[in-house]
Amino acid sequence: MAEGKSVCIIGAGCSGFTTAKRLKDERITFDCFEMSDEIGGNWYYKNPNGKSACYQSLHIDTSKWRLAFEDYPVPADWPDFPSHAQLFQYFKDYVAHFGLREHITFNTAVTKAARRPGGGWEVTLSTGETRRYDTLVVCNGHHWDPKVPDYPGDFHGAHFHAHDYRDPYDPVDLRGKNVVVVGMGNSAMDVASELSQRHLAANLWVAARRGVWVLPKMAGGRPLDKSAPPTWLPRKLGKALARRAIKKMVGRMEDYGLPKPDHEPLDAHPSVSGEFLTRASCGDIKFKPNIKALEGDHFRFEDDSVERVDAIIYATGYRISFPFFDDPALKPDPQNRFPLFKRMVVPGVDGLFFMGLAQALPTLVNFAEQQSKLVAAALSGRYRLPDTEEMKRITADDERVELGDYYQSTRHTIQVDFSRYVADLKKEIAKGERRAQASTRQRAA
Repeated sequence: MAEGKSVCIIGAGCSGFTTAKRLKDERITFDCFEMSDEIGGNWYYKNPNGKSACYQSLHIDTSKWRLAFEDYPVPADWPDFPSHAQLFQYFKDYVAHFGLREHITFNTAVTKAARRPGGGWEVTLSTGETRRYDTLVVCNGHHWDPKVPDYPGDFHGAHFHAHDYRDPYDPVDLRGKNVVVVGMGNSAMDVASELSQRHLAANLWVAARRGVWVLPKMAGGRPLDKSAPPTWLPRKLGKALARRAIKKMVGRMEDYGLPKPDHEPLDAHPSVSGEFLTRASCGDIKFKPNIKALEGDHFRFEDDSVERVDAIIYATGYRISFPFFDDPALKPDPQNRFPLFKRMVVPGVDGLFFMGLAQALPTLVNFAEQQSKLVAAALSGRYRLPDTEEMKRITADDERVELGDYYQSTRHTIQVDFSRYVADLKKEIAKGERRAQASTRQRAA
């Protein structure tokens, strides 16, 4: 059995390579394993590992101002909302600039990771090799394991998850077809907006269990995510002001032909689109309630209306999955709940960190970059975690704050406000440094 280095990083998407950069800065030795032939993860278009949900027309919903890494600015000539190709190149440039590529082992997956009885981890690679590590850092993402609903009946047409959608001709030529897109999240809105153009789908319906509030990307000539309330503003007041502004800006969803939402703005993960409302108000996108049954080449909806359908695209979200873990304690429950201390640590499990495992608003791109500050401080000995019971208590309190405003859904189990999280993380790191110093003094006494 080969003896590995002290830290194993699983994945070289934006969470993995920014964590690698932080550990390199701290002179902490590590191995980073990436199953694909390149970095970038979900933002690698047509990634040969089959895990990317990137489609050809994709532009990120977060403005360049909010997604930039702290120590590597985005190109000055970027548009406010860059394409997947621009973001992917930015990632590759970051990796090259900080000399990270030589620390990443490509075309190598972690197939199994198990806790060792004496502490640390036993990691099995797709090469068949097994290595031992003191610390495991999980950066495998959470937008790659598609969740597909099960409807009564049978459907004879094309059906696939939005994860597999690349363009109107791939994986299925949808020109002239009657298409149903299930869901009203960001991917659903992008795909529906693209396919509903008159030279593409013959008819485009969006089917959903509930209505949503659709936010524009721009407001007043600037990216909407630049208008976030400051962290010092009381949360309830900030949310009330934001709700009022949203309603004034976009009006009633019913006026665009959308179903009326059963919740207030910001009570759900925002659906953001610069085109969807226009396509809906033009009648290019039509709406249906959820699917009731599949009837060969027809769909029956919950209002008992029936339509002939050629293809269905499920934009119905993803499971949180860690295929390399067998231990149930290291996996979410069936409702997608996975409480973690500061969205990183399973209380009571040593030497394990999860990175980027959040629905961070407004951005996930540089989320792990912030989390890596705590990881590096912990691995260098400057920071000490609270005890297990304290971590559980803090995690419960954090989830009440972060999740309390959202309606119950598997979609909302890992919601985080980026700015508030980062401010809180900074305070926690300072507390942990004081705990580490106190522990050192006790040992010396």
